[in-house]
Amino acid sequence: MAFTTSIRSHEPSLFEMAVDRFSEAADVIGLDDDMRRILSYCRRELTVHFPVEMDGGSVRVFTGHRVHHNPGPGPTKGGIRYHPNLTLDEVKALAMWMTWKCAVVGLPYGGATGGVACNPRSMSQHELQRLTRRFTTEISLLLGSNRDIPAPDLNTGSQTMAWMMDTLSMHHGYSMPGVTTGNPLSLGGIEARTYATALGVAMTIRQATSRLDMRLDGSSAIVQGFGNVGSSLAVLLDEMGVRVAGVSDSSGAIYQPTGLDMLRVKAHKARTGSVVGYDGAETLTNDELLTQPCDILAPASVVEAITERNADDIRTRLVVEAANGSTNPEADLILHNRGIVVVPDILATAGGVVASYFEWVQAIQAFPWTETEIHERLNRIMMHAFAAVAETAENYNVQFRTAALCLAIQRVSGFARDRGIYP
Repeated sequence: MAFTTSIRSHEPSLFEMAVDRFSEAADVIGLDDDMRRILSYCRRELTVHFPVEMDGGSVRVFTGHRVHHNPGPGPTKGGIRYHPNLTLDEVKALAMWMTWKCAVVGLPYGGATGGVACNPRSMSQHELQRLTRRFTTEISLLLGSNRDIPAPDLNTGSQTMAWMMDTLSMHHGYSMPGVTTGNPLSLGGIEARTYATALGVAMTIRQATSRLDMRLDGSSAIVQGFGNVGSSLAVLLDEMGVRVAGVSDSSGAIYQPTGLDMLRVKAHKARTGSVVGYDGAETLTNDELLTQPCDILAPASVVEAITERNADDIRTRLVVEAANGSTNPEADLILHNRGIVVVPDILATAGGVVASYFEWVQAIQAFPWTETEIHERLNRIMMHAFAAVAETAENYNVQFRTAALCLAIQRVSGFARDRGIYP
């Protein structure tokens, strides 16, 4: 019996959307039904409910998850996120995307993601530490430097990873380097990890503009989102000679067609808490910024920034997704039909997981690399990945997102076939 996806009478969930995009790429490469079944499911889904003593003496029970999509290529890898609306469905989708992201850049990892449904902004550092250590203990049966390696994600950071690493080390009675990445520098972290995602996006933009015969120096760009990735990307583009005409954060957007001084914008943001109010720039909404004319548009904030509602109004030649899920499927088709090239998140944002891989390798070998070596190796991997995706797009006559998924699925299914099914 042929493998089919179920017909739904409801709006697809995030994981269902991830499976739908997998299925579209699987159709292109003619993936067999057995392999479709294997890769359409997450291998392991662990949900835990655990108590945490709060500062006032009361006890709250939190829900957390850790999901492995496919461990075939090697240890699983993926972030830990803290958010009040976190769901198992979201974690499953992110784990699947991590499998494809690792595969498209050729890393020996499968995909994983985890997190806790909590509001970290309403919790003290002591409460967050107790929550992190207890959550780590609850999911510790899955973790290990050769099994599953967490990294920072939404509302977590190097301190979270330090608590996780220390908790696992206490369980085993000795220090365990390599069991987490995104660690503080004192615990084996690498400085490039803080800006590696943005650097990978910038490297991808350089490759994409070259392929489209666009001159990078003097071209214009808009970056939506001014968090860690967005702000770093805007500065990098400015240094590359790109005229950054607009940026935004959660409070609003600023736009200056002649270009913004990104170092001054960062200083203004640090001083006031927002990019809004920067002297000499027009204030817009986030939605208005997306539709301003530019050569390069880099959504670096929310999921589905570009949808069927605004895709017809986008005025750019190139969209490079600097955040996961920036463009929904309907908008993808509209942009493609309008001749706008979209470089997908699983390729453009892979610099972060590549840097995590470098950190893990250094921890395992106890042999650090210089920052220059890290930049050179990251650039080499991103260049090879972009070239492979571009070649796949030409071979199958498909857009870049489908091509990236086709390439990733071919690589992961190859691991699965070579390993076989146990027993």
